[in-house]
Formats: sequence, C-alpha cells, structure tokens
Amino acid sequence: MSNELNGKVAIVTGAGRNIGRAIALTLAEGGASILVNARSNRTEAEAVVREIEAAGGSALVHIGDVADPKAVQAMADAALNQFGRIDILVNNAALRREKPFADMEYAEWRDILDVTLDGAFHCTKACLAGLRKSQAGTIVNIGGLSAHTGARNRAHVVTAKAGIVGFTRALASEFAADGITVNCVVPGLIGTLRAKDKPEPAHHLTHQTLTGDRGRPEDVAAVVRFLCSAGARYVTGQAIHANGGAYLGT
Repeated sequence: MSNELNGKVAIVTGAGRNIGRAIALTLAEGGASILVNARSNRTEAEAVVREIEAAGGSALVHIGDVADPKAVQAMADAALNQFGRIDILVNNAALRREKPFADMEYAEWRDILDVTLDGAFHCTKACLAGLRKSQAGTIVNIGGLSAHTGARNRAHVVTAKAGIVGFTRALASEFAADGITVNCVVPGLIGTLRAKDKPEPAHHLTHQTLTGDRGRPEDVAAVVRFLCSAGARYVTGQAIHANGGAYLGT
C-alpha cells in the first residue's frame, strides 16, 4: 500500500497522542499530507509533525478545540491554505471520563458530547466543501467499544460514541452521491498512554480479547488507512471493529 495516498490531504483531530497520533503517522506513511490537530498541547502536536517530516512527509499543526465552530473553521481554512485541498477527515477527538450517572452534572454530560459528537458535526461541516471537491472524499469517525457493550459510569461517553455510529450511517447515506465514503472504526482494549491520575477504564477489566493481547494504536490506524485508500471505495456506512475479538457484533 506504499504511497497509495499520494496527493491527498488529511485532517486528523486529537492527533497529538495515542490513536490519533498513530493515524496521522500511518496516513503520512501512505503519502498523505496531514493537518495534525490538538486541543491545547502544541508540544505533542509538533512532535508528530516532526516525525512526519523526518520521514519525508508534509504536515501542519493546528491547535483548536473541535467543540468551537470558529476554531474548526480556522482549522479547515488552514489545511486549504497550506495544502490546497481536503480529501480525508478523521474525527478522532474525544473525551473519555467516568462518573456515576447519579452524581453527574449536566455540564459534565455536555463536556463529553460537545467534543465527541458536536465536534464531529463541526469538523464535517467545515470540511464538507473540500471533501466534495475531492470527488473521492473520505470521512472516518472513531467510535468506542462501550457504545456497543454498554458500561457503568459512562453514560455520557456511551451516548456520545453511540451517536457517532448513527452520525456515520446518516452521512454515508447523504454523501454517497458526492463520492464521499463515511465509516466508523471502533477500537477496543487498545494499550494507550494515560495520565498517572487516570487509570484504565473500568469496563476494560470486564472484557477479554480472543487473541489474548491488547491492541496497539497502530492496529486501529491500519484500518483507518485502508478506508482512506482506493481499495475501500465500496465500503461506506459501516462500523468496523478493531478489538481482537473482545466484542463480536455489528
């Protein structure tokens, strides 16, 4: 698949670390130019750009909160100004917190939906004209295992990620005539770096993989890369699980 994305431009949100970082690096390896978005950590985002450039690729940092429509429009404009086009949008930015529903404040509920679900809305709206011009546009939304299995203390996260699946199916139906594919990649039990004060999600402890191993961010990124390639143009409206068999379902 080397260089199958040559000439394409991708925006990857939440790309400073973990799965987002792996997606940005993997799409760049395929030849795409990358806008690396992060909410606030410029150091992490710039490190990703340096990795891409060191490998001979082209990348740009854009710091902005996907929950802010103006910041998102500025991000899309930055990609167009720098690279001249937008072919791929990966809606990866999300917040994943845990709290019992009985103790949850509405503001805490909204924080999750604002970034995960509304953020995907804002990014898609801002990039839509560019994706339509591409004539082979690709949107990949990153889902979540708990949206399919349920989980305690995650009502806000489960709801937002379940909404991402519905959003994917709706947009796949609406944008098919524009030559835009829309899919959802659902990671499960992926080994990622976490802050010392943020333990592994509790629902991870109730699931086991068939392979016996936790996945890597690169395992998710490989699925995203395929969906962005010419070989996946017949795949749209799907929720594709990358979880080592931790969940067997549609």
